[in-house]
Amino acid sequence: MSKAFSVKGKLVDIDNREVYPVKVQVSDGKISKIVRIDSSPDQYILPGFIDAHVHIESSLLIPTEFARLAAVHGTVATVSDPHEIANVCGLKGVEYMVENGRLSPFKFFFGAPSCVPATLFETAGATIDSTEIAKLLKRDDIYYLAEMMNWPGVLSGDAEVLKKIELAKKFGKPVDGHAPALRGEKAVKYINVGISTDHECVALDEARFKAQNGMKIAIREGSAAKNFDALIDLIDEFPDQIMFCSDDKHPDSLLLGHINQLAARAVKKGKDLFNVLKACCITPVQHYNIGVGRLRPNDPADFVVVKDLVNFNVLETYISGTLVAKEGQSKILSTKTESINNFKAYPVSANDFELDHQGGEAKVIVVEDSQLITGTIACEVPEKDGKVRVDINNDILKIAIINRYLPNVKPAVALVKNFGLKNGAIGSSVAHDSHNIIVVGTSDSLMAEAANLIIKEKGGLSAVGPTGSKVLNLPVAGLMSNSDGFSVASSYIEVDKKAKELGSGLQSPFMTLSFMGLLVIPHLKLSDKGLFDSDLFKFVKVFG
Repeated sequence: MSKAFSVKGKLVDIDNREVYPVKVQVSDGKISKIVRIDSSPDQYILPGFIDAHVHIESSLLIPTEFARLAAVHGTVATVSDPHEIANVCGLKGVEYMVENGRLSPFKFFFGAPSCVPATLFETAGATIDSTEIAKLLKRDDIYYLAEMMNWPGVLSGDAEVLKKIELAKKFGKPVDGHAPALRGEKAVKYINVGISTDHECVALDEARFKAQNGMKIAIREGSAAKNFDALIDLIDEFPDQIMFCSDDKHPDSLLLGHINQLAARAVKKGKDLFNVLKACCITPVQHYNIGVGRLRPNDPADFVVVKDLVNFNVLETYISGTLVAKEGQSKILSTKTESINNFKAYPVSANDFELDHQGGEAKVIVVEDSQLITGTIACEVPEKDGKVRVDINNDILKIAIINRYLPNVKPAVALVKNFGLKNGAIGSSVAHDSHNIIVVGTSDSLMAEAANLIIKEKGGLSAVGPTGSKVLNLPVAGLMSNSDGFSVASSYIEVDKKAKELGSGLQSPFMTLSFMGLLVIPHLKLSDKGLFDSDLFKFVKVFG
């Protein structure tokens, strides 16, 4: 246990909506007393920030390294869905995350992944059925049923889907939702089976409807999906039903800030300070019933000291009475860990990326920067010797997914618009949710080179062009590095820079690429088995 100490400052009392000078006394990791005083240093003490929905894997960092970066920004806990690693390694992957998280003072609250695989239209590395969900939900260190992405299964009454939800109810644990653009009677039916949150809202009226029907809305601002500006006004109407989350955040973004950034943006938009901090610090604790202190006597001493209540620059972060970050420096130590993986792909050749031109217009995935939703267009594309050629002038490139769990399976190839590459290719083994290898590029040979760099490392991010290549290896499930988190962030910045030098104007090209295979997000996506229309929920042909 930590030794006894005290911190002076202006307490932000969220429950009573007051700010006043205090001395916070800490003993044995808990707050023993909060004493009002006449004056205090010009700093503010508030509960620690909580990311209400995040996939730690998307930071490319193992939990202990994620903690080192996040704590600098006043984050003391995350509500973490480990379904990325679960799709690769199954229950062993979930166990890896839980065990690694225990090595850190940071508070990780993991859920039971509800959709592994996300759909039956792709090849994943594992399946987690209701029997295994029951095993997880029985555990005291599994806190909720993670996002139920299979909303068609909910609406159609799929027995296995409903059994997982009923198991969560049996064990008294909440069920997270995932229902992008679902509205009206369908949304009500989805909510009424017991699904209590959604982080996928992109429009204010959609989020308002779901909140009116009892859902808590996690306003998301990650490295790819950015919904804060569209949704933040909802906090005025439903201050008790709002949480903040990142969902997926790459390490370069995590270097700059976390939930503290959203608090600052909300306050600068004129939102009520106490409503904002309730969303950041209190509502996740209440909703998920997690052991994070709320800055009250006898609570765990999980709190932060900030310079002001405008920018929320963090001076100190305490978790269970331990100082874990101070003035931009993490006090959490790195912990060495073994890798876990599931990677069987063989090298590929340029011929593997050929796409037959069948005449007429081709369906093209249309990327929207800072959104997970894709559009779709049909247009003529160039042809030579019966094969599709990319159209760099109109920014129509090839995109492919290579099955990494079964060797020598021919890649699925389609077309994509708005990646912006002029002469090069980028690839990733982070490809939601099954995490096969995904690559986009201006030529078949460059796509093969990008893919083979990843295959050689058994996971990673790659960028290749005429002037060379960059690769960031991710040996843990092909999703994460087990190296120092700050070094990984620097390496990520380098490979991201290379992608942008190749012409991509996307804010986060690798994060955007990673979602081109997520079939449960509208409208047109690609799996290792082919082009998929998520509105029709079926495969479609590139031509015809």
